Amino acid sequence: MSNTLYPIFLRLDRLEILIVGGGYVAMEKLHFILKSSPNARLTVVAPEIRPEIKALVAEGAPILLIHSPFDVAHLEGKNLIVAATNLPELNKQVHAAAKALGLIVNVADTPALCDFYMGSIVTRGDLKVAISTNGKSPTFAKRFRQLLENTLPEEIDDLLSHLKILRDQLTLDFEGKVEYLNEVTKSLISEDP
Repeated sequence: MSNTLYPIFLRLDRLEILIVGGGYVAMEKLHFILKSSPNARLTVVAPEIRPEIKALVAEGAPILLIHSPFDVAHLEGKNLIVAATNLPELNKQVHAAAKALGLIVNVADTPALCDFYMGSIVTRGDLKVAISTNGKSPTFAKRFRQLLENTLPEEIDDLLSHLKILRDQLTLDFEGKVEYLNEVTKSLISEDP
């Protein structure tokens, strides 16, 4: 079976994200989100919250901390939910409550309860590449990310900037722009030296 996931890039500065849990798994999810989207709008709810998460807030990370057990009311006004506790039953409760409200949910380490996965990401300026193994091997995704990071030149952002300038200067219709830019960028994948 092939990977049927559809990749999208979310504007996390325009969405409200709730992370239920304040331990190691929640810290990992926060780190992943903030690395890629430093202006993400985040709320963490848990009775106990790791000092590392509190340190992120002290350093200016946009995280609202709620020191409390999870309550369905915490879902109000949220768009994206991450259940990241070490309590499987609580994670299932968060999932059920979120789904009842039509929200999309990720339950850490439980692919069957995930509407989305948090794949590995490679970023070079404006270029962002997301990698997914359909939940089968996050370790492989991590290694493939490292391979791409070592392969993609740092100057790729300069190329993107030049291509944008070129695109903006074209007076062709949409189809004409696509054809012209396809011809210009063809050498990027050409096997000829």
